[in-house]
Amino acid sequence: MRTDIKQLKRPVLSVSRSTGRFTAGSRMLPSFLIVGAQRCGTTSLYRALAQHPLLRKPVLHKGVHYFDVAYDRGLRWYRAHFPLQVGAALLARRYGGPAQAYESSPYYLFHPLAGERIAATLPDVKLIVLVRDPVERACSAHAHELARGFETESHLETALELEEQRLAGADELLRALPYGQHRSHRHHAYRARGRYADQLDRLSALFGRDRILVLDSHRFFTAPEPVYDRVLEFLGVPHLGHPVFERHNGRPAPRPVPRDLERSLREHFEPYDARLTSWLGEEPSWRR
Repeated sequence: MRTDIKQLKRPVLSVSRSTGRFTAGSRMLPSFLIVGAQRCGTTSLYRALAQHPLLRKPVLHKGVHYFDVAYDRGLRWYRAHFPLQVGAALLARRYGGPAQAYESSPYYLFHPLAGERIAATLPDVKLIVLVRDPVERACSAHAHELARGFETESHLETALELEEQRLAGADELLRALPYGQHRSHRHHAYRARGRYADQLDRLSALFGRDRILVLDSHRFFTAPEPVYDRVLEFLGVPHLGHPVFERHNGRPAPRPVPRDLERSLREHFEPYDARLTSWLGEEPSWRR
């Protein structure tokens, strides 16, 4: 059934992309981006924000992935994904504030070149980052990649043992071949993607801390209203009521993590988690 739906969507998407490229000069560019982290609730936040009439998501799909794996397609291709400026002007008059376009591509946070590309293309953009317990994130990412066929190792322990070897030289390769891709860097970085503080420091050097909002995804899922309010304040968007909050793309781990492995991972992430406190304004929820 899912395959049939995808097949039906293909001609529609093809027409939409062609129309988008033709009218790219009349389309919006993002005012903010949800850049990660992967498996941390980015889809849920994206869909909650899409219910606000002044926040305009891409016309075709959630993640455009321009600044990580499609940068060679050019700015016109990227701009073709967003709503028309004329519609944004009508919304601004109706709701008393400027409409803002956005997208969510969680590989942006981890890709070594994405931040530089974003800063060069969208110099005034704001960034939103969600973080969660990195041990849970690693388990969730492994289950996700396994289900999608990008991971061949059914045991998380084995995948973690292979991670360093799989990712060896990946950053250097991606910088040497700017339009290249590295399968393991994108799909097998279970520990590396959970070292959030390193990735945030890289963005901070490019954008400054005042344009980066870091959210604890546990707080978003347990008490979404204040987190949503904080996002609107960060974006400077008028509050028009709370949306319907739903959790999307949840995927349970295939089996419990062995206690020794969990302890080892928590020790590994401890110094990185400690550095998150200054970003979150409080200790991460999973360290309490």
